[in-house]
Amino acid sequence: MQTKQDKLDIPALLSRLPLFQELTPDQVAPIAAGTREKRLGKGEMLFQKGDMPKGFFIIVYGQVKLAFPSASGNEKVVEILGPRQSFGEAVMFMDRPYPIFAEALMDTLLLHVSMQAVFELLGSDPTFARRMLAGMAARLHSLINDVESYSLRSSAQRVIGYLLQHCPHGADAECDGELEISLPTSKQIIASRLNLTPETLSRIFHELSEAGLITVQGKIIKAHDMRRLREYDL
Repeated sequence: MQTKQDKLDIPALLSRLPLFQELTPDQVAPIAAGTREKRLGKGEMLFQKGDMPKGFFIIVYGQVKLAFPSASGNEKVVEILGPRQSFGEAVMFMDRPYPIFAEALMDTLLLHVSMQAVFELLGSDPTFARRMLAGMAARLHSLINDVESYSLRSSAQRVIGYLLQHCPHGADAECDGELEISLPTSKQIIASRLNLTPETLSRIFHELSEAGLITVQGKIIKAHDMRRLREYDL
């Protein structure tokens, strides 16, 4: 894992990412030349709504929150991103201002890949273009699933679905027995991500605890029976 003290080997970092791992060293070189590191402290903003993109970002370590601001001071969390995840590609192609803001939830190191370097590689490598399109399509599919979840699933089902995502093989895999889940960020941010109020999230955790399905200890959730948890409220 990359640490704050390490000197960055940007070509090596890029080559290990799914988007770039099939490129030759000669293809990675101009991308690396157009890539800069960006370090953020906890609570520091990466960009604000209305800023113009100049490329896209990849997280080396840390955690970034993407959210919509509101006039009332509240926010709607769109995504919580961690190491090896990228964001900002679609807005870069649209050449329009960011509709959201990005904030570091902990000390974070990012790579900023310049728009010009990406466009030059897209023009010379159709395979890279297909991989980038596939990544954006996957992100769109995830957002559609979110809309479906908010529209058709109960509050409890949303929370359970979030917990099931921590199964070793994913939310759609059969996952039995006990599992200890460490929440990646505050319950307030998780509630916003699930389109719930913090009070509703706390109530659902209490109901699941009363049902003997989980034990809540701060940010640690102990799920006592994943099969029963999957079947609850269905």
